[in-house]
Amino acid sequence: MPLHTLRLHLFGDGRHASRAILWIIGFFAFLNVYSMQAVLPLVMQDFLASPVQAGSTVGATVLAIALISPFIGMLSDALGRKPVLCTSLFALTLPTALIPLAHSLGWVIALRFMQGLAVPGIVVVLIAYISEEFDSSQVARMTTTYVGGTVMGGFCGRFITGHAGQLLGWRGAFFTLALLNLVGALLAWRFLPASRHFVANRDLKGGLRILRLHLQNRRLLAICGLGFCVLFSLVGTFTYVNLYLIAAPFQLSTGGLANVFCVYLLGVVVTPMTGRFIVRQGFLRSVLVALAVSACGLLLTLLPSLLAVIVGLAVCSCGVFVCQSATISHIANNVTQGRSLATGLYYLSYYAGGAFGSWVAGLAYEGWLWTGSVLSILLMQGVAAGIAVFFLRRRQ
Repeated sequence: MPLHTLRLHLFGDGRHASRAILWIIGFFAFLNVYSMQAVLPLVMQDFLASPVQAGSTVGATVLAIALISPFIGMLSDALGRKPVLCTSLFALTLPTALIPLAHSLGWVIALRFMQGLAVPGIVVVLIAYISEEFDSSQVARMTTTYVGGTVMGGFCGRFITGHAGQLLGWRGAFFTLALLNLVGALLAWRFLPASRHFVANRDLKGGLRILRLHLQNRRLLAICGLGFCVLFSLVGTFTYVNLYLIAAPFQLSTGGLANVFCVYLLGVVVTPMTGRFIVRQGFLRSVLVALAVSACGLLLTLLPSLLAVIVGLAVCSCGVFVCQSATISHIANNVTQGRSLATGLYYLSYYAGGAFGSWVAGLAYEGWLWTGSVLSILLMQGVAAGIAVFFLRRRQ
């Protein structure tokens, strides 16, 4: 079948084709990032690890994403969007395939860190690609389409790993992910349209000048701080709720934990609708409402009922996804130069928050179990609300 005919058969044509491939790339970018959460109890048992040590297998990935994100933005400005993006997708396959061969927790953490090094080449570059290839009226919709793909990828990574872990062990689950990564890389290489509006910028001095301007932009720095709090909440919640749910009175299996992550599917439905909500309500109100909704969901998880925990996680995750879409759209619409560098700075802060959340919420869990984790996350959401009110309110 000719390539053009295959593209039409799989994705349709025009704008719908663009939205489909953006969704798919978002899916495969996040298939790996949080996949360890569903098999965390198995990893703890295999290596006799503490909650914080096991949580480091999640934190290492998000820390690597944080550290490399600004540099990937500058590399993409010089080399182009699609080459960096596709190379990064292929680069995910190798460490994923090596994780099942690791014989110590240290090696698992190191390979998870290597996975994280590849992810910014996808998430940072794709936001810059969206900003350049679509007009301002389409940016919010395309961004939320991409975020919807990331939500589905985050869910499937946990869901597939959890059920494969119950059948094949956690090592077999990661072999499965490695094969899926290869499929995703091939799809992006074949079907992502080449950039039409990209202009290469190999001026290092100019890049440093733009970096200095970004670091002096208080509004951009506040958005970065908000992103820090957002991923702190998401990683802290969905890492240590697994330990909460394998204990009494719930005592779920690995497959049962994977099923709990079906709450992410609600995010797949809600996220594409957030573009209109953000435009209608405005950035500040959207963020504050999302944080309040997320906090209410967290409080629900404290009830000793599996149904209450599931509903609480669903509500919490929806609030986080709305907040994430709002912050990404805000950067895409308000940064006019050095977009990929600005996005890289945002992801530096965003994923640093995830790494910090995997550590702080873990310490809180070791001290006061799930109640301690919830309190630490609620505190960070309060900080996020303060940042939004004091630094992101538009002056009249």
